[in-house]
Amino acid sequence: MSCTLTKIAFAGLGQMGRHMARNLLGSDVELTVCNTSSRWFEDFRADGAKTTNKAADLAQSEIIFLCLPGDLAVRGIVFGEDGLLPHLGKGHVVVDCSTVSYALTQEVAVALEKQGAHFLDAPISGMETRAREGTLSIMVGGDVATLARVEPFLRRMGNKILHMGAVGNGQLTKLVNQLLFNINIAALAEILPLAVKMGLDPVKTGEIVNSGTGRSYASEFFIPRILEGRFSGAYPMCNAYKDFVNGSQLAFAEQVPLPVMQAAAATYQTALLKGCGAEDKGAMIKVFEELLGVTYRRRE
Repeated sequence: MSCTLTKIAFAGLGQMGRHMARNLLGSDVELTVCNTSSRWFEDFRADGAKTTNKAADLAQSEIIFLCLPGDLAVRGIVFGEDGLLPHLGKGHVVVDCSTVSYALTQEVAVALEKQGAHFLDAPISGMETRAREGTLSIMVGGDVATLARVEPFLRRMGNKILHMGAVGNGQLTKLVNQLLFNINIAALAEILPLAVKMGLDPVKTGEIVNSGTGRSYASEFFIPRILEGRFSGAYPMCNAYKDFVNGSQLAFAEQVPLPVMQAAAATYQTALLKGCGAEDKGAMIKVFEELLGVTYRRRE
């Protein structure tokens, strides 16, 4: 009995995207991956996928996933010269798993609708390990019928798929989550060096935080890494800064004061100015370590 293949394209083979794309591979899927760099192409071709550097080639697939670094990359692949938009039409579904601004999401949705294509914003939450395992949380905005069409494939990449409502609501939900995460990390960066300054043992302080009411996912993930002086291997700060940019834009547009977010952003900005952009968010602690003349590290 013959099996009809679903043609799927995936653009963006970065830290998260390459694992997500790999989880889409299957006997029922004809997968095409697209990336500006050809670094991972040989591996995907070995597993039967097609590869391309051209955005227009994505339109040969019926379902197109994007997982790109931010607004500039998404705008380029959709609206840019030799971009995707002119090649889309009825029957196409674009699912944007990138983290981008609410305004751009609305712009893309309107443009695709004019072409007769469907659009979902479906940003992801979870570290690289969860992308590899296919256990990401995915927040979806858009039409319920369109979600039903692509949900079987989303479930290969994530184990929590939540429909948040209209287009853009996925990005808004992701922004809420990320801002809370970032604020937690900024708080750790500020308070943990104070503990060392006052003579407390870094390891024992970390154990108390991670077993007490100060515990958070941020503390559980970053405290062990900071104690070992590890600031690489997780998402770099220079890419993650868009969360604060998007949060600030939304706050100004809606005339909503977010003083705690702005304070956390100041710590983040200081870390970036110190040259920590290529390091992960835990490197925010270096701002207050330098200020207080201490280091929050495991003692020999």
